[in-house]
Amino acid sequence: MSVVSDRLPAFPWDRLEPYKATAAAHPDGIVDLSVGTPVDPVPEAVQKALTGAADSPGYPTVWGTPELRDAIVGWAGRRLGARGVTHRHVLPVVGSKELVAWLPTQLGLGPGDRVAFPRLAYPTYEVGARLARAGHVAYDDPTELDPAGLKLLWLNSPSNPTGRVLSKEELTRTVAWAREHGVLVLSDECYLELGWDADPVSVLHPDVNGGSHDGIVSVHSLSKRSNLAGYRAAFLAGDPAVLGPLLQVRKHGGMMTPAPSQAAAAAALGDDEHVRVQRERYAARRAALRRALTGHGFRIEHSEAGLYLWATRDESCWDTVAHLADRGVLVAPGDFYGPAGERFVRVAVTATDERVRAAVDRLTA
Repeated sequence: MSVVSDRLPAFPWDRLEPYKATAAAHPDGIVDLSVGTPVDPVPEAVQKALTGAADSPGYPTVWGTPELRDAIVGWAGRRLGARGVTHRHVLPVVGSKELVAWLPTQLGLGPGDRVAFPRLAYPTYEVGARLARAGHVAYDDPTELDPAGLKLLWLNSPSNPTGRVLSKEELTRTVAWAREHGVLVLSDECYLELGWDADPVSVLHPDVNGGSHDGIVSVHSLSKRSNLAGYRAAFLAGDPAVLGPLLQVRKHGGMMTPAPSQAAAAAALGDDEHVRVQRERYAARRAALRRALTGHGFRIEHSEAGLYLWATRDESCWDTVAHLADRGVLVAPGDFYGPAGERFVRVAVTATDERVRAAVDRLTA
């Protein structure tokens, strides 16, 4: 049996190719709203930091430079309200997707262990469990899970794909439940700085964790808030009892963020102004697409944060994908994120202003 068929699901995006071809045949070209890849320029200060570190002939450290760790610590206090975070509480990683996919393996999970994640979720949570040959379970309410064998609980707020934001009360209750049952909480907060109709809260906030980082780790990425998807710059923050051993594993595996990317990440984390500017771009695109979609007969659910609109016409998601592809607009079918999404599509707001205007024109024609 092949590795793919034995351990991994089929790669879902391959199923979208025929619809992409249909959308690309539109006389004015495709408007690709199926993926959340940034399209706007990398901030100038970040580019300068990258080029300034270009002469880096030696190996970078897995733990990151002291300057990068200082930047992460400062950002966590300033933006997350975290208290007591030191260098021991942080760890750079080579993009958050790599971390999500390989964390169960790096933590030593395997057969007999279980990984839990939201019922509507980024598919890499399941992939990570499968790569470790651990079990996996999807939940609606994590505090209703059977804790037997459960070693890792993924939270995702703001959510990909739905944009749902967990309240401070929900986070507090979940952290308390996980601690009671000895379950490690990993909170994927990569969209945390992109709240629109809600103000997302981190598990590192003392109102959530009671001033203790025990048993909790948050995941953050610079891909969305700083347009650094191509730099593969992300990091963890939280329990040093988890991050210390994980650092040793990653040292053995040679999992090093390139030195120029580390310098760029430090610059990005030290500058809040470019995030404000980028938020304004996304807010305008989101508002335009939301109006066009609702005017076209869609209903938007959740979507109070993040870079996606979770939209439905109360039909099969593939019928919706086909309907929009005929108009030259490509979106992601909701069942990519679990069976519960079978009547929704995920619409990214990361296209250029010109392409967003084209989508709006086609939806309102």
